[in-house]
Amino acid sequence: MAGRFDGQVAIVTGGARGLGLAIARRLAAEGAAVVIWDLDLTGFDADKTSFRPASAVKVDVTVPEAVTAAMDDVRSSFGRIDVMVNNAGITGPVAPVEQYRLEDWLRVLALDLTAVFLCCRACIPHMKAQGYGRIVNVASIGGKEPVPGICAYGAAKAGVIGFTKSIARELAGSGVLANCIAPAMVETALLGQMTPRFVEESRNKIPLGRFITAEEVAAAAAFAASPECSFATGFTFDVSGGRATY
Repeated sequence: MAGRFDGQVAIVTGGARGLGLAIARRLAAEGAAVVIWDLDLTGFDADKTSFRPASAVKVDVTVPEAVTAAMDDVRSSFGRIDVMVNNAGITGPVAPVEQYRLEDWLRVLALDLTAVFLCCRACIPHMKAQGYGRIVNVASIGGKEPVPGICAYGAAKAGVIGFTKSIARELAGSGVLANCIAPAMVETALLGQMTPRFVEESRNKIPLGRFITAEEVAAAAAFAASPECSFATGFTFDVSGGRATY
């Protein structure tokens, strides 16, 4: 398996912790030079995580100018951009829609959806110019089957799926493929943002009876990001423990 990404450069947003870290570590283990973008790098310790990225940069992916500058820096520093993994995201508060604050709605959509657009818009010209690229957008089972209480998250992740289908068709024939992965709830620190009742109800919806691990999601993301994924584009790879079967 090692060497699947030899000579390739991969960017992983939100790569300093949780799911993003697991994906970044998996890509690096298979040969990629991994660039981590994260708004907060203070908690990242390469020794503790057993993973040393090629570069770790503080980037606010909701700011267009920051994304453009960071993307140009990767291109100039490494000479190419082969893989773009848009993972950064937040769940937002758990509240009924009539109590959901507009500022929370805008904050969730900015990071979970608009940032995906900004990063894709910035990397696609580089990928098209080299005739190769893999875009992996981390959606969610919540984008296929939105649940009560997290309306902004469900809307954003559904938007990510629709956006990915759109750009995949635009890019067909260019050598650049774009896909999503849609995990069920993952065992990460994001669970701390949710109420215990919401967490338990989410677990009960998964036929396999447990949450997915970050490493299991990373395995799916690595395939979607690899040259082996050569005839799937605009697709949403389901890793939901049987919750979604379509």
